[in-house]
Amino acid sequence: MSGHSKWSTIKRKKGAADAKRGKVFTKLIREIATAARIGGGEVDANPRLRLAVDKARSANMPKDNIERAIQKGTGGGEGEAYEEASYEGYGPGGTAVLVHVLTDNRNRTVSEVRHVFSKAGGNLGENGCVAYLFEKRGLLAFDAAGVDADALMEAALEGGAEDVVEAADGISVVTSPADFDGVKQAVTSAGFEPQQAEITMEPSSTVELAGGDAEAMLKLVDALEDLDDIQAVYANYDIADEVLAELAS
Repeated sequence: MSGHSKWSTIKRKKGAADAKRGKVFTKLIREIATAARIGGGEVDANPRLRLAVDKARSANMPKDNIERAIQKGTGGGEGEAYEEASYEGYGPGGTAVLVHVLTDNRNRTVSEVRHVFSKAGGNLGENGCVAYLFEKRGLLAFDAAGVDADALMEAALEGGAEDVVEAADGISVVTSPADFDGVKQAVTSAGFEPQQAEITMEPSSTVELAGGDAEAMLKLVDALEDLDDIQAVYANYDIADEVLAELAS
């Protein structure tokens, strides 16, 4: 699991996401509406919408909110149509940062993103400057405690997973984007419920950070994720687990 994925997991375990539930809901509503607008409002027939709805349910979003977001995307409600965009740049220590957004005002969004990068000692780059360092992957993350790793691995690989990675803090099942749904269904049918299930961008290489660069990088990630227009932030940093835990305390 990449450094950014580990940082997100630590914050989730500490309840940091709950403290910003309203902001989380705002982002999820945008994603649900956009997924429904692009692929239709039938959850079972729209993989992107199904994933967004699953995330919303995991965040304890009320059913009515989910249904209104779907209606908004399919034209059953009033509201803006959000545009998808990606921004790329460099963070502390030369880390590569890839940002995905849904926005109704590109000028506002790029200005906010540029400001956050500059404040953290990084800089916004040109399109394509770091995207080549990332590859789209499906990720299912499980808590290692109380999980039969061998049985999980068997279910995942039989379901079409590319890899199963065991670490002290958990087990990660990696899939191709196309096989994500099938693998998720295979492991849940076998009795394994993932703590995290998403299509993510995994870096092909990482930059090891420590000290001030590590702290500045995590502040950059948090500041970007705090912007309403930001849907996802991916970065190729690697920070030691003990340092991550200390900075999260």
